[in-house]
Amino acid sequence: MLLEALYHVPRNKWAYAYDPRTIHLRFRTKKNDVTSVVAMTGDKYDWKATYFEITMDKAASDEMFDYWEAAVKPKYKRLSYGFRISAGSETVYMVDSGIYRNCPPPPGGYYEFPYIHEIDVFKVPDWAKDAVFYQIMPERFANGDPRNDPPGTEAWGGNPKTDNYFGGDLQGVLDHLDDLADLGINAIYFTPLFKSPSNHKYDIVDYKQVDPHFGDNELLKRVVDACHAKGIRVMLDAVFNHCSEQFPPFQDVIRNGEKSKYKDWFHINKFPVRVENGIATYDTFGFFGNMPKFNTANPEVKAYLLDVAEYWIKEINLDGWRLDVANEIDHHFWRDFRNVVKKANPEAYIVGEVWSDSLAWLMGDQFDSVMNYPFADKVLEFFNGGMDGAAFSDRMSSLLMRYPQQTNEVVFNMLCSHDTPRLLTRLGGDKRKMKLSVVFLFTYMGTPCIFYGDEVGLAGDGDPDCRKCMIWEKDKQDRDLYDFYKLMIGLRKTHKALREGRFRFLKAEPGNPCIIYERADDQDHFTIWMNNTAQKQTLSHPMEATDWQDALSGEKVSPENGVMNVALDPYGYRILYRRIAKK
Repeated sequence: MLLEALYHVPRNKWAYAYDPRTIHLRFRTKKNDVTSVVAMTGDKYDWKATYFEITMDKAASDEMFDYWEAAVKPKYKRLSYGFRISAGSETVYMVDSGIYRNCPPPPGGYYEFPYIHEIDVFKVPDWAKDAVFYQIMPERFANGDPRNDPPGTEAWGGNPKTDNYFGGDLQGVLDHLDDLADLGINAIYFTPLFKSPSNHKYDIVDYKQVDPHFGDNELLKRVVDACHAKGIRVMLDAVFNHCSEQFPPFQDVIRNGEKSKYKDWFHINKFPVRVENGIATYDTFGFFGNMPKFNTANPEVKAYLLDVAEYWIKEINLDGWRLDVANEIDHHFWRDFRNVVKKANPEAYIVGEVWSDSLAWLMGDQFDSVMNYPFADKVLEFFNGGMDGAAFSDRMSSLLMRYPQQTNEVVFNMLCSHDTPRLLTRLGGDKRKMKLSVVFLFTYMGTPCIFYGDEVGLAGDGDPDCRKCMIWEKDKQDRDLYDFYKLMIGLRKTHKALREGRFRFLKAEPGNPCIIYERADDQDHFTIWMNNTAQKQTLSHPMEATDWQDALSGEKVSPENGVMNVALDPYGYRILYRRIAKK
């Protein structure tokens, strides 16, 4: 047994309260090195009367480690614990004070979870577990009111550029809500809506005014009310890292320099504020001089932005905020942001844009979720033939071990966005691969999001090509793809196991790009079979139950001699389902 690989700390994702009665414990060992891990638990004030053992499940594995997990419900909300680790005839004990060959006397030196305080439990909005999001760039979705078109607006469907306009607006969204309801989505994520000189609106001039090219504040309220009437939640984009150079306080700094009362609203490195040789004399988003960075530690800036966050929650009954460039803003700001937003709407969903490991923001004091770009990268690499099943299993399992279960249940999963090439394009235009990746999206843990137009076959390279106009003429849409999306959305919404059930790979082998995995709770059991090759394949896996059926067609499917054999076309998939009797 490799003792150096044993790892646990009594905090963060390794020991946390899942709910007011339950503590989740995780433990790490070298991959394929250990046969069992047992959590030895009790109350330190009466160890003998409260002692009980829990055999931990091997919840995930990656290239180097196995991860073990157990849910503990201590009678008095306090927990002392240690671990007994076995590998064949070898057994060791690991507690807070070290690793021992003989069991150290409890509870001194054991790990502790002192008490489950309900106020400290990381709570995420329940509705986000059930949500299927649809991302809309209003300028490119639908032109519902040509009267508010910007000067020089081009004909709908033209070639997108960084600075051209096609007249999309909020009336266009309102006109097509029935189409979105028909598709089955129940949540919308809007990219920025507020007054801005650009087509993308990520450089805001007035944070409390809807851009006149989109409509006005009253129209936004009507859109949100209409969405709510159809059971659709609404999340807006909070661009609090930076603003437009046309933002009035920054214009004051340009005019008055060091005498400006707003000079400390920004990170000014020297005066006058200007761009010299392509680099601004003030901090910016990236190297874009037209997007000066806020000093969010400044009390006046913080008060201004937090007021904006609270204003829209209350003004339009907003359901959530997506936080642009969230990792470049200080943690103190986000802690205050969460307090303000959750006080205004305890069920608000807070999603940060962080492109890498985001645990620092996901411990219950800042965000509920993040945009899961690592998910997209790994899924698309796999379905593009970039790794085998074993590597894919390792990497997806590693993602699940990054965060507490609360976050895994609502992490914002998407396969493309306004910042990446389109899904169909990223998969080489192969619709079969696209369908495989979408099946995975809708049967994996987390909250799925569709980028507008993917469901009708919209293609495009990176920005600005990915920001094409939505296609509304049905004869120009891929209706087969649309029906497929509608089917997968409906399947996920119908079965709680696909939203909250456990996830586990059943078959993922080195050198083999075909996979089998499952989602299950105490009522439903799904197995998903995928042939990620250009040849027909028959996948096999031991299965005892005989009451399986195809989840999409209803066709009954049975194993032969305890083995299920599933024939799949090239880049084909099958979803099998069975009902589990309640315990």
